[in-house]
Amino acid sequence: MRKVRDWLLTVPLLVAFGLTLLVFDVAGRIVRPFSLRGFERVMGGLQRCLMWVFRIGGTRMQIERSPLIEPRIGYALVSNHQSLFDIAVIGGVLFSNYPKYVAKKELGRWLPSISLNLRKGGNALIDRRDRIASLRAITTMARTAQERDVSVVIFPEGTRSRDGALGGFKQAGTKMMLEAADRLDVVPVAIDGSWRLLIHNMLPVPFGIRIKVRFGDPIRRVRGDAEAVAASAEAWIRDTLAGWRTPGAEPAT
Repeated sequence: MRKVRDWLLTVPLLVAFGLTLLVFDVAGRIVRPFSLRGFERVMGGLQRCLMWVFRIGGTRMQIERSPLIEPRIGYALVSNHQSLFDIAVIGGVLFSNYPKYVAKKELGRWLPSISLNLRKGGNALIDRRDRIASLRAITTMARTAQERDVSVVIFPEGTRSRDGALGGFKQAGTKMMLEAADRLDVVPVAIDGSWRLLIHNMLPVPFGIRIKVRFGDPIRRVRGDAEAVAASAEAWIRDTLAGWRTPGAEPAT
């Protein structure tokens, strides 16, 4: 019965998901030639709408955001990574901070709205086989974002977790981003539970998945602190996930 219910709700969820991507893809293509900020608002609307689309399948989100995070200014966000849905949550919650992402170049093709945003929105598309070019793309993204006072996001694990376990953090890209955006305060982000949305590659999407997201206090910057700040963000993420999973604590799903 559970699987039948999952499929019954997955069908309208996927229809809504696809239509949302198509509608915002068209809107983005219309707006982008005239205004980057207008394009960013369209893509922010996309990410916020996707948060609601997954509620069709009973997905519940518990979001904690530090009151010290201000709207309409840039931050450098360091987050663990469990699914593509993480991008929608970060972009939807920090709508007016206009986050830019480090993503693998394969995502820059064939996905309505998502690929458009990654290609045209000031993000860094990287080829993990070309380390030098990848670090150059991250640096360009971070410097441009700092000049515009918008946010940047990196997932230092380098790939999404398939089972929720936190992987090792790759330091080079994170350090490079933080050095290039050395005036943006760093916000650590912990996400748990979103990996379960893709446990069957969305066929079906399990009903009632619960996702926890916590945006920590911004870490103030000083010159030359990139390595120390990256280590501090990683420790915060690990401690947050461990606290959620401690016996007796409320489960993530």
